[in-house]
Amino acid sequence: MDIISSLVCPLLFILLSSLPSCSSSMLCPKRCTCQNLLPSYTVLCAKTGLLFVPPNIDRQTAELRLMDNFITTLRHRDFANMTSLIHLTLSRNTISQIRPILPLSPSQDFLETLEDLDLSYNNLVEIPWDTIALLVSVNTLSLDHNLIESVPEGIFSNLHKLARLDMTSNKLKKIPPDPLFLRIPVYAKMKGSPLTALVLSFGGNPLHCNCELVWLRRLTREDDLETCASPKDLAGKYFWTIREEEFVCEPPMITRHTSKMFVMEGQEVSLRCKSIGDPEPSTHWVSPDGKLIGNTSRTICYENGSLDILKASDSGKFTCIASNAAGEATAPVELVVNPSPHFDPKLDPDPGPSDIPTSIKSNISGGQARSDQHRVSVSDLTSSSATIRWPPQNHIPGVRMYQIQYNSSTDDILIYRMIPANHKYFQLSDLASSRDYELCVLAVYDDGITALTGTKLVGCVSFTTESEYGQIQHAPLKNFLGGTMIIIIGGIIVASVLVFIFILLMKYKLHSNHYKQKAAARHANVCSQTNGGGGGANILALPPSSSSAGQGKTLRKARRRRI
Repeated sequence: MDIISSLVCPLLFILLSSLPSCSSSMLCPKRCTCQNLLPSYTVLCAKTGLLFVPPNIDRQTAELRLMDNFITTLRHRDFANMTSLIHLTLSRNTISQIRPILPLSPSQDFLETLEDLDLSYNNLVEIPWDTIALLVSVNTLSLDHNLIESVPEGIFSNLHKLARLDMTSNKLKKIPPDPLFLRIPVYAKMKGSPLTALVLSFGGNPLHCNCELVWLRRLTREDDLETCASPKDLAGKYFWTIREEEFVCEPPMITRHTSKMFVMEGQEVSLRCKSIGDPEPSTHWVSPDGKLIGNTSRTICYENGSLDILKASDSGKFTCIASNAAGEATAPVELVVNPSPHFDPKLDPDPGPSDIPTSIKSNISGGQARSDQHRVSVSDLTSSSATIRWPPQNHIPGVRMYQIQYNSSTDDILIYRMIPANHKYFQLSDLASSRDYELCVLAVYDDGITALTGTKLVGCVSFTTESEYGQIQHAPLKNFLGGTMIIIIGGIIVASVLVFIFILLMKYKLHSNHYKQKAAARHANVCSQTNGGGGGANILALPPSSSSAGQGKTLRKARRRRI
């Protein structure tokens, strides 16, 4: 018995230690295989059709294999409190989103223990790089065969234990320099590489081989087959065969920009700045006081180089700066902010209390209008539009523009329209029917005495728009005239067709009579004569139905005539 016990007990211990624990914390997810090989715990869920990470994975798991499934999203709670996780494989899924897995406290998760992370063959465009930068123990990082478009600069600088980085077959156009790459020799293949070397794989990416990749070209490499996708002169060439001096950049050049912009105080304005270069330049704006402009409650900067000022207040010169790795280019943009119009008493002997004179009230109706001192007139007045005309203001020096101000009798909203200085009329097309309007035209000019922009009243006018009913009354007459013209034209066409048919019938009748006469003549002419050479002989032919006696009588008559 002692011998049997000494043999059985160790065997039972080995078998029990190899089985998953029966405690609630060591439950194995459904369709997965779990191995409790002390001191580590392994969960294998490959090719099990998983749509998400199983929630009941033991938190003490050291090796988690979830490859060849249909997982689409990774969440922080999927790996929370896994402080023993060393190997994490998520390759060959359909992962397109990794929600930030930064924990409240790094020691609560696997950030300090993970040595092997495999996210290859997924649909990842964005990677939580801030989390990647905290994997201080990672040795192998596989990000190949994804859709990654960019890598932040310096993201691998703290990964001192990183020995293999695979970024093959992504959409990377450039790989930014990193202190880790500069500190350790970088090789393409594992074979023959020093133990301290970093194996970097980046083939199959559409590399843009300009000056931004010179640092990579200068590294020590073994034979590899990376190629350039652009620029055109280097497309298709092997990366490691291109000379360093061929990796060039083009400095930025501003091709189009706003030169000068006029705007009323408080209005929104958009400044444009378009630039080209290689690599594509980034655009920044500097305010007139020399400060860099960012996105605030008053300004919005766009990636295409535009700057929106939501509420213009101060005039000045803004500066557009386009920069890239090869240099920078600048362009000034002048913004002129015109203050709210004020009346200049030096240009008019009878100024009113403001730039808008007292309302001119009238009982004008039916589309009539009356002008103030015959300076401003209204024409082409309808229920929704009117044309405003004013005389040229040659006596005012430096006219920049004209301003039209008007409002309706039914509301207190004052509407502004800014008109170029070379215009002498303007059509309003946003009027309401049967409304009384009061309108004033002002000339905006440069005040030579002060730095402000002055205004001078050109004139005012009151008018009433037509009613829509009046226009509708004319509609029946227009319809009647239109219908009458259609009837007349239709009658002419019908008469022409009838005359044409009558002519055809007459021609047909004449031709029929002609053919009938010819047929009758052929049947009536039953005799024919034949004349000989010496003595002629006339033969009278009778119809076959005549009798022989009749024939003889006829022949005798013919002889008598001949004698």
